Amino acid sequence: MNNRRKLIAATGAAALTAPFASLAQPPPAPAGKVWRVGFLASPGRPSDLDTHYYGVFKHGMRDLGYVEGRNLAIEWRFADGDAKRLAAMAAELVQLKVDLITTAGNAAASAAQKATATIPIVMGSSADPVDNGLIKSLAQPGGNMTGLSDLGGELAPKRLEMLLAMTAVARSGAPRIALLLLNTGGTSSLRTRDSVVAAGEALGATILPFVAATAAEIETAFAAMRAQKAGALIVMLIPFFQQQRKQIAQLAIKYRLPTMTADRQYPEAGALMSYGPTLADNFRRAAYYVDKIFKGAKPADLPVEQPTKIELVINGKTAKALGLKIPQALLISADKIIE
Repeated sequence: MNNRRKLIAATGAAALTAPFASLAQPPPAPAGKVWRVGFLASPGRPSDLDTHYYGVFKHGMRDLGYVEGRNLAIEWRFADGDAKRLAAMAAELVQLKVDLITTAGNAAASAAQKATATIPIVMGSSADPVDNGLIKSLAQPGGNMTGLSDLGGELAPKRLEMLLAMTAVARSGAPRIALLLLNTGGTSSLRTRDSVVAAGEALGATILPFVAATAAEIETAFAAMRAQKAGALIVMLIPFFQQQRKQIAQLAIKYRLPTMTADRQYPEAGALMSYGPTLADNFRRAAYYVDKIFKGAKPADLPVEQPTKIELVINGKTAKALGLKIPQALLISADKIIE
């Protein structure tokens, strides 16, 4: 059971510990020093902070001795899924002379990187940061950026395999799987799409891509999925889709499309299932990077860490609503069944 929950990456926690242990610790910051952290996120709204996994970052900082109102000030900036807003937000954080910027998502990391080459940047989550040109390598990121990757498209084939297992009893004939993606995407999005298509070919499934960039287009896409007789759906991990997860979950039930995602927030909103890193752990871990940098470490010297825990979350109520019986293998493997 432990094997299914753990994914130990070559540059994971073990590789990270040794460099940190050898870093010399400078004298403590001057008395009364208030560290200013900019938090730049593509998905999310200020109202979500207490219930969103971003809030775990604040708790992680507190565990390390940084308390808002005493020795820490966090400048929260949320783009509400609109990547076009990130450049101005990043520039604003630079103008505020924050000591460090923490980012959520590739678009936010890219915006922060373009805004400053000197202020340290810690990625709380980033899909394929090497392929996307954010860092040189996981082991030696270089520049002013480090942090955590969320594995991006590497888990896409496994998500498809689990989705096919979930829907095997209900379908007849060769499976037709819809793939919801944004009509504009970077290297990571293209890589994930290609990974799903290749996995589909290997498993005898036809992958049907559908693009959407607005709420109206999402609804149109679902109608098109039914018209093309898609039997299930995979949703790309896109900030805008995360913002629309309740809409997506409702449409998936309306059109009777079992849906697989990468983020547990989707099944919590009513979608069928998710398989991916525990992003709350990522943002708690990001606080550890921030602390190391505040104590003198250079981002270029801190290896980028990959997740060590991958979780499977299934919404049992949605499975029943769709007339699906959860296979025993998935029941055993699931980290959480929502009832």
